[in-house]
Amino acid sequence: MADNENPTVLLESNDGFQFIVRKSAAMKSSAIKGMLNKRNNFTEAIENRIVFQNMSGAILEKVCQYFYHYEKYKGSKEEIPEPDFITPELALELLFISDFLDC
Repeated sequence: MADNENPTVLLESNDGFQFIVRKSAAMKSSAIKGMLNKRNNFTEAIENRIVFQNMSGAILEKVCQYFYHYEKYKGSKEEIPEPDFITPELALELLFISDFLDC
């Protein structure tokens, strides 16, 4: 990582909630990885900010929690615990979002 590159990214929901997330965690998503690739010359990479027009703050919060859960256990040899922050009420919507984000 270049010295002047920010190690975090701002993720914003369609209802205005903002989450500052480590890029190392957010890069779990192929979609986010592509948006932040400077070679693609997307506005998101230039501004270091991604606004998700299709995601509420409640859902984006769970996505961010999942990124950190994944990063915490990545490469672990022990059994990875199921995320306890995913409620049945949000499970279907999170499934659709995970497909969109490719994570």
